[in-house]
Amino acid sequence: MNQLDQFLTNYAVWESATNWIGAADVELPSFEALTETLKGSGLAGEVNVPVKGHYGAQTLKINFRTLSPDAVRLSETKAHALDFRGSQQIFDAGQGIYIDQSVVVKTRCVPINFSPGKFSTGASTETANEFEVHYIKIIIGDKVWREFDKFNFVSIINGVDELATVRKNLGL
Repeated sequence: MNQLDQFLTNYAVWESATNWIGAADVELPSFEALTETLKGSGLAGEVNVPVKGHYGAQTLKINFRTLSPDAVRLSETKAHALDFRGSQQIFDAGQGIYIDQSVVVKTRCVPINFSPGKFSTGASTETANEFEVHYIKIIIGDKVWREFDKFNFVSIINGVDELATVRKNLGL
């Protein structure tokens, strides 16, 4: 199959899988591996080595167009279950058809910054919520491609839990 990913057709933001959150732009967290620099005998210089299954602080940002009740409520200091459900357009060149593929990003996160934004006539307030992400799961189509849970010591990539043996070795 010759399929060409094209774009995210649209998406919706949900809290606790039941409360639809209004129009917003979302900046998803990145996975920046914790690293250790190795140097010494047998190495011609230094090498940054990732610590398997360990990542730096992950932040997620939601940018609202207005100062909405949802934006204020999401600043409450507690864990929030936020889901981002989208539909991606893919072109199947072999069949000459467009495919709508689901993409879901599920998170559990706590607020670390709330910016009410600015008041300017006829303009967006640029209200923003920033969260520390404790859990994230990325589902494309019907498959879980990535799952990371800091508190339960889980790091799954493409169906493989890279921390399973580490958990076993620690007696977890």
